[in-house]
Amino acid sequence: MTNLINKQLPEFKVQSYQGDEFKEVTHEDLLGKWSILFFYPADFTFVCPTELGDMADNYEEFKKMGVEIYSVSTDTHFTHKAWHDASETIKKIQYPMLADPTGKLTREFGVHIEEDGMAYRGTFLINPEGQVKLAEINDNGIGRNADELLRKTKAAQFIAANPNEACPAKWKEGAETLTPGLDLVGKI
Repeated sequence: MTNLINKQLPEFKVQSYQGDEFKEVTHEDLLGKWSILFFYPADFTFVCPTELGDMADNYEEFKKMGVEIYSVSTDTHFTHKAWHDASETIKKIQYPMLADPTGKLTREFGVHIEEDGMAYRGTFLINPEGQVKLAEINDNGIGRNADELLRKTKAAQFIAANPNEACPAKWKEGAETLTPGLDLVGKI
């Protein structure tokens, strides 16, 4: 498996569904702001709407932090619209739902399941410079938690603003951080 941390966002161009419109989204749309690519297996499934609904419930908090959410599956943008129209949970979504029917983007991020043509549950935080700062991949039976992703995003933003510090386990905004150095070796 290839390590994606600090790798540059690959070039891509896909269709999306957002706000009752179809729009083209490219890698350039992610530059200049924090972004989360939130891969999931498929529309009209079971765990996926619980995760996408959780992200929708926390979308305003992410937006306040200057973070755009992009959900991604190998479904088409037409399927995203149909799911949006059919599901009360998915109707809450205001962020772009990216369509990757060719699997190019899911392959670039190492989450494509070749035999199924779907994605694993991959979460990737991209900084404004287009570098991957967080990469997590879950098996498809394991749902994710938007509150934990918020916490990790806040930590990544803190470290970006304070590069000589580190956030310990369970760090929350405003909590004490660590300043790595010889004086801490063996003392924690």
